[in-house]
Amino acid sequence: MSSVPAAPGIQPVGLPPVPAVTFGIFDRLRAAEAGLKTFLEKWSVGALRVSLGLVFVVFGALKFIPGASPLESLVEQTWGVLTFGIVGGQLALILTAIIETTAGVLLVSGKFARVGLVVLALAFVGILSPIAFFPGELFTETGPTLLGQYIVKNVVLIAAALVVASKVLRGPARR
Repeated sequence: MSSVPAAPGIQPVGLPPVPAVTFGIFDRLRAAEAGLKTFLEKWSVGALRVSLGLVFVVFGALKFIPGASPLESLVEQTWGVLTFGIVGGQLALILTAIIETTAGVLLVSGKFARVGLVVLALAFVGILSPIAFFPGELFTETGPTLLGQYIVKNVVLIAAALVVASKVLRGPARR
């Protein structure tokens, strides 16, 4: 056998035919990716809206039950500061429970998601206020306390609310 390469289209004698190289698998992968993207564009924001709503329904409902929420004391203190001492105690917990569960139910419904986002925006003011009012209870020199971690994770919920808002708010999209 010669070590000289064969000319294009000519098969050396004694060797099996070389199959033509196809990119069919890559075409199928691109099509699958495009299909997945279409599916996600259609369903992911709705799924995020419902799951965000359910989080607020569950955590809001806990505040209706005395002793069920680890944030009871912090909620009462925060309402006290925000209302200059007018609202506190059990009333603060009930108001917070109403606000959070209402926002959650409105988001889950889908039909009233825009109103739910407004209620949720108001809730986030109270949810994030302890960072400014009680940093000593939320952070130590080594990092956030358990309550601090509970509050800081709300950054993810805020981001989720912003994504949902980008889909459900009316008006033209600008590029």
